[in-house]
Amino acid sequence: MSKRKGIKRHEALKPLSRHHMLGLHIGLKLSRAKTEESKLSFAEIIEETSDFWHRGGEAHFREEEEIVLPAYAKYAKLDKQEIIEMLLEHVLIRSGMQSLFANELTISEVRELGELLRAHIRKEERIIFPMIEKALPEAELKRLAPYLHEHDE
Repeated sequence: MSKRKGIKRHEALKPLSRHHMLGLHIGLKLSRAKTEESKLSFAEIIEETSDFWHRGGEAHFREEEEIVLPAYAKYAKLDKQEIIEMLLEHVLIRSGMQSLFANELTISEVRELGELLRAHIRKEERIIFPMIEKALPEAELKRLAPYLHEHDE
């Protein structure tokens, strides 16, 4: 019997990865909203999503865009499809969150937002972060560490 191994992550990026775990849970809750699989009311899901987003989700995106990607750009080209998709998804998720909190989404759109959030996080963990870890020298990763936060307060 084999044990499932987690993704190895450089210490500097671990706060973002731990925050991703919270995002995956929120994405799952959104994707299950108003279904038999949901253990929470729709109002509870919106409240938890708002807490996640306003107490770290927005800042998490900014850290990736304003700290991690500029550092990456010093060592690798940014015009990779994966990076472009990441940034476009950030815009779509931000827009979706604004619409969600303004009560402008259908339940189908809420579920789609949840799936987008989950797929986005998986892409960052499985593709983007490994690209960054490979491109950045150890000293640069260590330099970033104090600027990256878990945002779970």
